[in-house]
Amino acid sequence: MTISTVNVNGLRAAAKKEPGFSDWLAASSADVVCLQEVRAEASQLPSEVVDPDGWHVVLAPAEAKGRAGVAVYSRVEPDAVRVGFGEAEFEGAGRYLEADFGRVSVASLYLPSGEVGTERQDEKERFMKAFLPYLVRRRAEVEAQGRDLVVCGDWNIAHREADLKNWRGNVKNSGFLPEERAWMDRVFGEAGYVDVVRGLFPDQEGPYSWWSYRGRAFDNDTGWRIDLVCATPGIANRAVEAHVERAASHAERWSDHAPVTVVFGV
Repeated sequence: MTISTVNVNGLRAAAKKEPGFSDWLAASSADVVCLQEVRAEASQLPSEVVDPDGWHVVLAPAEAKGRAGVAVYSRVEPDAVRVGFGEAEFEGAGRYLEADFGRVSVASLYLPSGEVGTERQDEKERFMKAFLPYLVRRRAEVEAQGRDLVVCGDWNIAHREADLKNWRGNVKNSGFLPEERAWMDRVFGEAGYVDVVRGLFPDQEGPYSWWSYRGRAFDNDTGWRIDLVCATPGIANRAVEAHVERAASHAERWSDHAPVTVVFGV
């Protein structure tokens, strides 16, 4: 099973670029693709994006127009789909979508970005506080059924110093705050999930998946690794390959994020 995840930074814009999202999807070898920051409803998207040949598409747009939104594209129709994770504040926020495929559930997560000292950071902290118990509970549920869960997406937190180029300059910024990193410790400790890409590349800087459009961040590879594939141990232990699908040049980027793809063996 091959799973890709990418924050598209606005699906309408990403689809209009050449090369763009549709070109990437047509060439993808993934079985399941998770999208974040879709920022559109189905009626606002062209048919080749919302109903592409060979794909089943489930969208979970945000009630707030032009914000957030997640999606799951899959080669086969999901057995079941769930939007949200049971927290009323975030049910219509376009932040979480989970789909079942046989013995594996795959979720697309767009954890809120924050900014220190603002309501955005408060929202991020409320989300984190509510989401961790869900991860604990959901892991217990799927494993009791002999199944696994893969939570892909833009987690908006760099867990370790190796996960961002300029970590010294970001210790007081949202995305690398000590309390956010401690929360990720709990995701991998208390909740027992595995950071699949880090598991395959334990000693590597990065590989980064997001670069600011400002300056020469992309050209200099001054990036962040915030697009994560986190999985319950059963399937995480079957990961055999992972890579970031980094554009060949700045001009060929169709998002400020790059797709992260993981291949799981039988």
